[in-house]
Amino acid sequence: MVESALPAATVCAEQYLIESEYLERSVKVDVYLPAGSALIPDQVSLLLVNDGQDLVTMRFADMLDQLIRKQEIEPLMCIGIHCGTDRRMEYGTAYAADYMGRGARAGRYNKFILDELLPFIRKKYNAPSFKDKSFAGFSLGALSALDLCWNHASEFRKVGLFSASLWWRKKAYESGYDDEQDRLMHLQIRKGDFSPWLQFFIECGTAEETADRNNNGIIDTIDDALDLIVALKAKGYTDDHIRYLQLEGGRHDVQTWAGAFPEFLKWGWGRNQ
Repeated sequence: MVESALPAATVCAEQYLIESEYLERSVKVDVYLPAGSALIPDQVSLLLVNDGQDLVTMRFADMLDQLIRKQEIEPLMCIGIHCGTDRRMEYGTAYAADYMGRGARAGRYNKFILDELLPFIRKKYNAPSFKDKSFAGFSLGALSALDLCWNHASEFRKVGLFSASLWWRKKAYESGYDDEQDRLMHLQIRKGDFSPWLQFFIECGTAEETADRNNNGIIDTIDDALDLIVALKAKGYTDDHIRYLQLEGGRHDVQTWAGAFPEFLKWGWGRNQ
């Protein structure tokens, strides 16, 4: 049932509540798609976005509308998934919770995406399949998106990481933490398989934080992202698979992500791609 209509120009935006058995709560989702166009699902890409409430803040409907009207990107169907009050438990890595037990419900969240959200979208929009599917997110939501795509690579094509919480670790710094052994997402990359169709967009800002755990003059957010790229390349990925965007003065906030998101959309679905 449609809960409300979101303001938009030629991009139609609808909001739904999905009752999730896995998460034991209602999940609010915003569906963005070009209004009045005869979209053929298997010829249109689907983009899922964690922390969908941030898309509302950045006026995503207007952003998508402008990019499509200017023919800078192909028509694209986007789903903004609002986080719940238990965000730090639902987002994370299904592989393992972090050293504080956060992310313990990440496996359930993944099941919600694959077994409840995607079937809902297919049924609601009479879309048995899409051209391809991708997933993006912000901060901890970006870690969640990467975790799901990496472990279900057959389902996805692209991953968009904005200020991803790649520091997610199984051991506290004061308990003998080691970069190579304790970052949960990096561990999964090193242990995982190479899926040549996967592509990664990784954004970081130089002003996201001041923490520098190894005292190398590079903030941890950037260090963790660059180490992720090293791990991906060791697995077989190349610069053709990876786009790294480092924003001078970029912060860990919606305003910075809003400035970077059009670059992600043009990278992934640009008319000249």
